[in-house]
Amino acid sequence: MSHPIAVSSWSLHHMLGLTYDNGPGASVPAKRRDTFGAPRISLEDVPAALAARGYHRLELCHFHLASQDAGYLKKIRDAFAADNVIIQTLLIDDGDITKAETRPRDMAWIQSWIHSAAVLGAKYARVIAGKSQPSDEALQMSVEGLKVVSELGAKLGVRVVTENWFDLLSGPKEVHYVLDSVGKNLGFLADTGNWHGASKYSDLASIFARAELCHAKASFLAEKKIDEPDFAACLKAAWVAKYQGPFTLIFDSAGEEWDGLEIERRFIEDM
Repeated sequence: MSHPIAVSSWSLHHMLGLTYDNGPGASVPAKRRDTFGAPRISLEDVPAALAARGYHRLELCHFHLASQDAGYLKKIRDAFAADNVIIQTLLIDDGDITKAETRPRDMAWIQSWIHSAAVLGAKYARVIAGKSQPSDEALQMSVEGLKVVSELGAKLGVRVVTENWFDLLSGPKEVHYVLDSVGKNLGFLADTGNWHGASKYSDLASIFARAELCHAKASFLAEKKIDEPDFAACLKAAWVAKYQGPFTLIFDSAGEEWDGLEIERRFIEDM
């Protein structure tokens, strides 16, 4: 079965070098940081580099964007369009809608980034369901918050999805509860690298039945050597659940980023 292949900007974070302090409560303009060393490529040059290697989809972490200014976002959108690379998803990688003390601030911040996703022309925006332990109260806060942001996304033409990430969605029971409770405006992104333990593969098979997107992250045992049985079992969970969406390659190991991404891509295509 053939699936579209995307790349996350997180997989290029050492190459990009820069991140921006544009999380909830941050000052404007965002402070630039050489978080991963001197940049070897600019965000504006990423689409040409992707297209040259046969990639035509990107998932973009919010902290790789220097600003939420509409003019800047349109410049980024146009750079990707010029090289025929789709901004598939804006990854809103911060905020906690289950922390009562800062919830109003974080809700407003997440909503501002969904507006930014619309300006970028992103099809999806991924929102964290919550970082709290999965109590009844935390789950209800998550459901209420996700209803608001997913309805906003629907109005703006951006499909809001959440992910099996952080403590709140640490098992399939919580994933299904949140998705069922929020309803049709909320989609789901399954990440193969966020869960561990004896029930990992059966848990992934359960949530893949709900997934529209996937972060496909292989564990590397050494440079250029992946844990093939583990990655194959994760992908098998997708096949069994008849997952139809794209695979977004996540590379976060030692070695050259392009090499690691190509190893993951070839493994998926050969399955």
